[in-house]
Amino acid sequence: MANPEKVDAVSEIADLFRESDAAVITEYRGLSVGDLKELRRSLGSETTYAVVKNTLTEIAAREAGITALDGTLSGPTAIAFIKGEPVAPAKALRDFAKTHEQLVIKSGYFEGNALSKEDVQKLADLESREVLLSKTAGVMKASMGKAAAVFAAPLSKAARTVDALREKQDA
Repeated sequence: MANPEKVDAVSEIADLFRESDAAVITEYRGLSVGDLKELRRSLGSETTYAVVKNTLTEIAAREAGITALDGTLSGPTAIAFIKGEPVAPAKALRDFAKTHEQLVIKSGYFEGNALSKEDVQKLADLESREVLLSKTAGVMKASMGKAAAVFAAPLSKAARTVDALREKQDA
């Protein structure tokens, strides 16, 4: 018979997997409680950073329908469960790992696909959704302005030509 505490833990972790859009698996060995608190604060309110047991996490991931983590959990593990856009939390983890060598980013998943350590790094290198949207809007606005100038130029030239012909007729 299963231990009720472990069943509850598996259920809680499975719920975190189901509610999150992405997850980043880390090793936290050597970080103090204060460091972990600082890390949690830097991840923001939409990300839950939880220290987990590997065997329970593997069971919970399977229950949640996530197969991307099979065989990737080893050593002391903590997972950042990310709701929403994963870029900002990935950046926060990367930046924290730069200043705290004890934090090791191991892998992750996003949209059902496994992410390697390098993939998480690439995700962290992306600009935020807002920045990308504003750049796209700027490019579109510039393109529209150029198109408007192109369309307006022949019209104004044609209008000048018509005006010149009218003046000749009047003269």
